[in-house]
This record gives sequence, structure tokens and C-alpha cells, in this order.
Amino acid sequence: MKPTLQFRLSQHLTLTPQLQQSIRLLQLSTIELNQEIERLLMENPILEREDGESDAAAATAEGGRDRDEEPQANAPSELAQAESRERAQQESNADLPADYAAPWRGNEDGGDDEGDRTHAAPDLPSLRDHLNNELTLTSIGVRDRALVGLLVDALDEDGYLTQPLDEIVALMPPEAEVSVEELAIALCHLQNLDPAGVGARSPGECLALQIRAMKEDAGPCAALALAICQRHLELLASRDYVRLKQLTGADDEALRAAQQLIRGLNPRPGAAFARIETRYVMPDVVVRKYKGVWRASLNQEAMPRLRVNQLYAALAARPRGSGGNALASQLQEARWLIKNVQQRFDTILRVSQAIVDRQRNFLEHGDVAMRPMVLREIADALGVHESTVSRVTTQKYMATPRGTYELKYFFGSHVATDTGGAASSTAIRALIKQLVAAEDAKSPLSDSRIAQILGEQGIVVARRTIAKYRESLQIPPVNQRKSL
Repeated sequence: MKPTLQFRLSQHLTLTPQLQQSIRLLQLSTIELNQEIERLLMENPILEREDGESDAAAATAEGGRDRDEEPQANAPSELAQAESRERAQQESNADLPADYAAPWRGNEDGGDDEGDRTHAAPDLPSLRDHLNNELTLTSIGVRDRALVGLLVDALDEDGYLTQPLDEIVALMPPEAEVSVEELAIALCHLQNLDPAGVGARSPGECLALQIRAMKEDAGPCAALALAICQRHLELLASRDYVRLKQLTGADDEALRAAQQLIRGLNPRPGAAFARIETRYVMPDVVVRKYKGVWRASLNQEAMPRLRVNQLYAALAARPRGSGGNALASQLQEARWLIKNVQQRFDTILRVSQAIVDRQRNFLEHGDVAMRPMVLREIADALGVHESTVSRVTTQKYMATPRGTYELKYFFGSHVATDTGGAASSTAIRALIKQLVAAEDAKSPLSDSRIAQILGEQGIVVARRTIAKYRESLQIPPVNQRKSL
């Protein structure tokens, strides 16, 4: 066959770099967006934040100068500006007394970290450090102290010794000559340290150690509570009060007092020393009520303010032979980023306002008034693709008078009602939570009974659906909610 040339007309979608960046910025959370912007600020000298020191006046101060003149020739340098500010500060403080102390104004220049350190959370010791410090104050021998320190290193973050003593002994070198009995004595020393319950090998032993540490403060029900923790803790957890009374011989009043004592104990004594990393959520949108109408507005603190550095922009605008072509692409990228960031927040605001318009009853009355809504409903109303709404509502948060919620929270499946309408899954969960909160603790509501009550209100829900929603709310089953 001879090679031939053919013309073919076809259509296909091409994602330009600008469109790719717009899609990527849209799906980022606020924290991830700021991290991405910081990276681009380091790579692109033309891009800068608006809250930085302005160089626009320096670039336009001599507006009538010749275009071929160096733009930085008459621009004051940062060093000259800093020296000028320092001289002005020295002159203003010349007449002040020598022992004058300037009032603290916070971290105005962004370089002083003393203010942050004064408000920083105290560096709490770990459980291991706390026990080792306490161990140095005991009067036990050197060998016993070393064995206790070995057991301290084997504790988990809750303060439990999950590894059997014989396994710990097997890991010891033969020349140490450590026996299981000797390690058991060291465990007794460990269990006498603070916090009470540390070094336990099971929840029952942990609670029993705390009851023993109370001594006279435990009250007359201490013996019954100790027996339950040692032998019948599973029956108490399953709320099997009939068998508990049969095995212990206690009446309702004594069993109720023992249960109250056990509930006041701490099953995780080491959790108080755990380092918990606090995660803060910055809302992208704030919802308020203006003259009876709910309105969404962008959170200005979450919006990065970017601009093009005019000095570098003037260099990029030079003719190709003058060396300005090297910055032209970075100037275009900076303009793309500024436009895409603005477009990102505009899209978030449009979607948020559409959600607010459809969830006014939730803002007025709470979860029980949440209406069912899907992504396609918002997409059709705004004339965008459903995937765009999905990206906008992921890891974006809305601050309302009822709390801060992820935008995904306002979407959910629906359940049919007898009147032909629909109830959202969020509203049904809220109703289940209300019914359980108001139930009689001695005769709690079963899943079937909850489904029957909702059916009487016109909401047709299957028992297995009630069970699924109840588990998502972390509400225990009916037998575990029963009390004396």
C-alpha cells in the first residue's frame, strides 16, 4: 500500500493548563489551598500577597518617566526604607525616659514568636516520663526499680500491660536471671503508682485497682463493686441485671450504688497523658440572617489575597531582546492563579447560597427539619456539572448559628412518607436521637418500636434502617440502654 495523506475532522476535549489548575484548586481544602499558594509564592517571584509591603508606589511614582529607563533606578530599596523607619523610631523615642518600656502590640511584623509562646499549650509529660519520675521517689531497690522501668516501657498509651509476663521474661537476656515471680513483684510496685489503675492487664483489673486505691472513700458498696469488676464486668456491660443479682445476691439499691461507683472510674488511666493533636477548621462560608433572609458570605480570613508584583511585571513587559521574555510565562501563571483562586471562591459561594436557600428550615429549626437533597439538584440549579458540586462540597465548611458543618452534611438520601413526600436521613437520625433521649431507661425503645412510632408520624422506615441509623449515631442497642 502506498502511504497517503488524509484529512479528518473530529471533536475532542482538551484540558488546558489553566483549566487543570482551576479543577485542582477547587477540590483542595482551605488548608491545602494555602499550602499550595505558599509553594507557588516561593517558585514565582511575580506573585505576592496583598498584605505584604507594597511596591506599586515605587514602580508608579515616576509615572512620566521614559519607558526605557530602569524601573528600579528611582525605587527606594528595602534597606533604605528600613533605615528610614529606624531613624524615625529613634527620633520619636529621644525624649522618653531611659526606663521606658514600649507597650506590647502583638506580632506586628510577623517575626516575633514570643507572643505565640506565651499562649502555647503547656508541654505535658508523657505517661512514661511521669511514672519514671514517680519511680525515683520510691524506696525500692535498684534491681526492682529497673524491672519496674522495664514494665513502664511495655505499657500502651492507655496504661495497660498487654504483653504477658512470661513473654517479657523470655525477651530478657539469660545473664539477667529474671524470673516471672520477680517480674510479678515489680508489677505490684508499678500498680501502686499514680494514676491508679496503671499497669493493669484487663479493664476489670484496672477498675479493681482504682476501687482498692479509694480505701474508705469508696463507701459501703465497694465490696460489691470490686466483686463485679473482678468476675462479672461483662454482665454489667451487657446490662444483664437479673443474672447479676442472682450471682451477687444484691438487691436493686445496692446494685445501683455499685454501678454508679464503677461508672465514676477511669478505664483508661494513661489517656490523660496522651498528646492529642488539635485540628482546627476554618469555615469558607459564613451564614447569617439579614432582615429575615438567610445569606451566605465568604469568610474573608480564609481568602488569600494575591496580586502581581508591578516591578517584575514591568520587566516582563519588556521587548524580547531586553530579557523580559524570561518572566513572561511566570507573569501569565501568576495571573492564572489569581483568576482561578477568585473563581474557586465564587463557585463555593454560589453553591453555598443554593444550599442555604433549600435548607432554610434546618437553619430555623435544626436537624429534624433537614430536607432531602442530592448533588444533582444543586448542579441543575446552577447550571454546572455534578462533579463540580462534589468537588466544592468536599472539605469545605459552612459556619451557621447552629454550628460549623461540612457542605456534604446538607446532602442525604430520602425516605418516603405516607403523604407522598420525603424525609431526609439526617432528619430521621435526629428523630431517633430525640426518641432515645426521652425514653424510659427502665424500658428503652427497641428498633421495631422506634420504626412504629415514626410510622405513626407518617415516616415509613424499616427496622433494619432504624438499626443502621442508630449505629451511625453510636447509640447502643436496647439491652445495653436498660438501667435499674
